[in-house]
Amino acid sequence: VQLQASGGGLVQPGGSLRLSCVGSGILISRYVMGWYRQAPGKQRELVAKVNIVGETDYLDSVKGRFTITRDNRRNTVDLQLNNLESADTGVYYCNAGLRGVSHWGQGTEVTVSS
Repeated sequence: VQLQASGGGLVQPGGSLRLSCVGSGILISRYVMGWYRQAPGKQRELVAKVNIVGETDYLDSVKGRFTITRDNRRNTVDLQLNNLESADTGVYYCNAGLRGVSHWGQGTEVTVSS
């Protein structure tokens, strides 16, 4: 099982990025898919998740700015990040969860700085 995350980078405040997570050896359609982030010196936190029927949930601080989408045909889950703030800086991880089983991707780094 592998979750390959990509799309991170350096962006100015107010900018946008699109993160993508591609699954191999796993059918993401069967999993609750989530994006987590870990800021320097802080614990990893859930940013957004989408369940198998497409219902989404977001961290309060990103509501209205981030959008999580899943494409079961492409076996991917994306996270659109708009109007980025310095507090959004961190390493973003893709996660697939099902009945206590959890798979993690390697992370992609997002830096928001002027």
